[in-house]
Amino acid sequence: MRLLIVGSLDGQVGEASRMAMDRGAQVSQVGGIDQALAFLRDGKGADLVMIDVRLDVNRLMVGMTEERMATPVVAYGVGTDTQAAVRAIKAGAREYIPLPPDPELIAAVLEAVTEESHALVYKDPAMGALVRMAEQIAPSDASVLIVGESGTGKEIIARHIHRKSRRAQGRFIAVNCAAIPEALLESELFGHEKGAFTGAVARRLGKFEEANGGTLLLDEISEMDVRLQAKLLRVLQEREIDRVGGRQPIKVDVRILATSNRDMEAEVRAGHFREDLFFRLNVITLALPPLRKRPADIDLLADHFARKFADLNGVPYRPLADETRQSLRGHSWRGNVRELENTLHRAVLLSSGPRILPEAILLTGGDTANAPAGESTLTGSLVGRTVADVERDLIIDTLRHTLGNRTHAATILGISIRTLRNKLKQYTEEGIPVPAPGEGEATHP
Repeated sequence: MRLLIVGSLDGQVGEASRMAMDRGAQVSQVGGIDQALAFLRDGKGADLVMIDVRLDVNRLMVGMTEERMATPVVAYGVGTDTQAAVRAIKAGAREYIPLPPDPELIAAVLEAVTEESHALVYKDPAMGALVRMAEQIAPSDASVLIVGESGTGKEIIARHIHRKSRRAQGRFIAVNCAAIPEALLESELFGHEKGAFTGAVARRLGKFEEANGGTLLLDEISEMDVRLQAKLLRVLQEREIDRVGGRQPIKVDVRILATSNRDMEAEVRAGHFREDLFFRLNVITLALPPLRKRPADIDLLADHFARKFADLNGVPYRPLADETRQSLRGHSWRGNVRELENTLHRAVLLSSGPRILPEAILLTGGDTANAPAGESTLTGSLVGRTVADVERDLIIDTLRHTLGNRTHAATILGISIRTLRNKLKQYTEEGIPVPAPGEGEATHP
């Protein structure tokens, strides 16, 4: 992950940058807002921007918005400077990181942005066959369409193809087509010229130029607007792009990989995806099997995630009990590997004995082995309750399990620390007891 720090690297900020590098981030640094905008325009690239709250966060956010830059921003500063933190959040920063830095918080922020561990872990024959095919076609420059359910690891396979390709020394750039609004996506991909639109104060290179000589992953390409699909088709045909507002085409040397969790042929029939673009992308298709069809990987991945999150959170590694493994094998895993990963992350945080027991495995969804036919295991206990009540109980219970640790609770719940704090403030104002740090009940064997 590429991290851009805007501000000085003195003292505690330098420590935060070292923590980020320990987590695998590539850290760059600039001194001010103008340098940050120039850095992002010039195609050097960043997956996350961290800015000192003593700088003009609002000017950075306005500049990025006007120039259609979609990179997420978090602010950092002395923990007691609450007013500056509030201003940064109101300006559009996604999070505020108080100093001195907390390793777990730095890790949580980086993980929330990257979302993928990029480790290729498997032993099931179904997955083995797919990896062998991926490695066979990796040295070519052919476009590859990677399809599969959400959470199966499509980006991980895309990165594996890049590592095994002749372009491995070039950049691997991923763009989530579903996460970036249509108005921003065109500029994000193709860049723009000065004056192309209001706010375009300078030329900006897009992801195609940023990935020149390497690989560009178009994640969830089925969500791309049809108008942009036409422009992408021309890039695949001519190997050149047009910046927004540009007059001259620009040659690019980029291998295109694309992913989708949809039935692409059905999308074509429904008129949501161009047939000619589909055939251009569909030189080779890799269909990732869902986790329920690669059962031999469940134990292996569970062990991998148990070790990973024990290291990440600084807690002892605990092996899975046999009855825990049986419970995991009996689940349907509608969220696939991502669901298993989140489940093990929670289990690592909630376990306190020598092994991870079934009590620490919080499974969701309605197709576990013990559920009655056609009935969710959760439905019976939720009928007649409001969403707000269920959400409140889940948050409070999770906080108790983590002994009041806000960072752990937010990670387990899959929400930002800021969102969690806002919820807890609301509950306190409503007179609902909220566990303080150090309070609650850990899960015991």
